[in-house]
Amino acid sequence: MTAILITGYRSFEIGIFDHKDPRVSIIKQAIRKDLIGYLENGVDWFIFTGNLGFEQWALEVANELKEEYPLQIATIFLFETHGDRWNEKNQKVLSQFRAVDFVKYYFPNYEQPTQFSQYYQFLLEKTEGAYVFYDTENETNLKYFLKKAKDMPHYQLLLLTFDRLNDMSQS
Repeated sequence: MTAILITGYRSFEIGIFDHKDPRVSIIKQAIRKDLIGYLENGVDWFIFTGNLGFEQWALEVANELKEEYPLQIATIFLFETHGDRWNEKNQKVLSQFRAVDFVKYYFPNYEQPTQFSQYYQFLLEKTEGAYVFYDTENETNLKYFLKKAKDMPHYQLLLLTFDRLNDMSQS
């Protein structure tokens, strides 16, 4: 079994507030290309954390690819309360994350800040690599996860950057 964690920018972090934004289709084209590459190299599990934005779009693409490839999808939420306060539109997205092959909640609820590092360590230990939409020019809290991932020997990171997206949009 080979599992890849998929994570990246949330929609608000990159200023995308509408699913019909033309940038979403470019991002999804890049996702499709990269996920097919993973699948053709033997990856059989895609792991998500249940966030809006990049993960949401990657989940949509992964679900489409299930028709062509034998793949499994999991969502490992940080807390059982993840998304409880989301609006109705986002609740529909949350239900898509819950309608995958495997769902786990790492903690019942928030108790202390160390839960975040414990969660990321668990994700790193249970996956062989990560596909991350992230650019060092636009830092977020993902930088802490990426630092841990880069420190792990043999952990494979594939970054989708703004430069890669620009190249794709021009071709």
